[in-house]
Amino acid sequence: MSKETVLLAMSGGLDSSMAAVLLLEQGYKLIGVTYRPWHSISTACMEKEKGCCSVDAVFEAKNMAKKLGFPHYIIDFRKEFRKKVIKNFINEYLNARTPNPCILCNAYIKWGNLLAKADELGCKYVATGHYAKIVNNNGKYYISKGVDKTKDQSYFLWMLSQDNLKRTLFPLGEYLKNDIRNMARNNGFEKLANKRESQEICFIPDNDYRRFLRDEVPEVINNIGEGNVVSTSGNILGKHKGYPFYTIGQRRGLDVAVGHPLYVVNINKNNNEVVLGTRQELDKKEMWVNQVILTKYEKIPDNFEVLTKIRYRNRGQLGRLKMKKDKIKVDFYNNVSSITPGQSAVFYEGDDLIGGGIII
Repeated sequence: MSKETVLLAMSGGLDSSMAAVLLLEQGYKLIGVTYRPWHSISTACMEKEKGCCSVDAVFEAKNMAKKLGFPHYIIDFRKEFRKKVIKNFINEYLNARTPNPCILCNAYIKWGNLLAKADELGCKYVATGHYAKIVNNNGKYYISKGVDKTKDQSYFLWMLSQDNLKRTLFPLGEYLKNDIRNMARNNGFEKLANKRESQEICFIPDNDYRRFLRDEVPEVINNIGEGNVVSTSGNILGKHKGYPFYTIGQRRGLDVAVGHPLYVVNINKNNNEVVLGTRQELDKKEMWVNQVILTKYEKIPDNFEVLTKIRYRNRGQLGRLKMKKDKIKVDFYNNVSSITPGQSAVFYEGDDLIGGGIII
């Protein structure tokens, strides 16, 4: 007997394609969908448009669905993507913060808009090629790390709601990346098995966010203009090219020489200053987080011990959480370097993701 119908988000890459193979083997009926979130206005960007959301990737996804024998749709989400993701991305940099657009895209586009499309097409579930797992504990859903810890993508999924999670399938969560490559080879997709993964933000394939800001809001960037680069003691060390072009922990491109390495330790929007300090001055033992979403528990007690990741490739640090109304204070046991406002802090109990928020 055939299982329910699944709407599968397809990028044209290895992971979503093999997610399709696995779901078909498990007896699900599939409908594939690839969305077009972005169209570059920059010639430099368009020339490098080869990522997961390029025109080539869209047709690679469509061809894969045809080979595997299920229907595929292309959806234009550019208006929604600009409103929810691009606008936030620009505003965060203009407010001296460093955003993580993939997390917002997951919450508002991949799940928000795709679930609406799933309802329209009569699909009970949506599925993606993320390396993560979903746990159902007596009707309470939460995310857990994928088996392949080197590829685990749970960090990007902390904003997903209970309604999102109960309708989601992650077929790759129980597999290693090498298993998925071998699966592609065994199914006759040798070229796909060897395909290079895209590491860039989908709407910045040239990986130059400064160029992107100049293209998108040139008047604002020009109005901000240059400002002082100062030391933590207030001494002027030089000039910067505009505070939105800097992020906490940055070492390269500072155009300042004092005989020892300096890093961006603070960005002062109001004074248009970029503050530089030593590696040790980047260290902190506490931080505050807002826009908190908890998944595994309804609430957490004070001094609850967790491992907190402050960026995707961060190994995480142990510490304790304290709820303060709608915010969380994180007290780390050891110093943590380059805590960056605007980035996501994601909390883990073992392999289980218990929640997350935005660093203030």
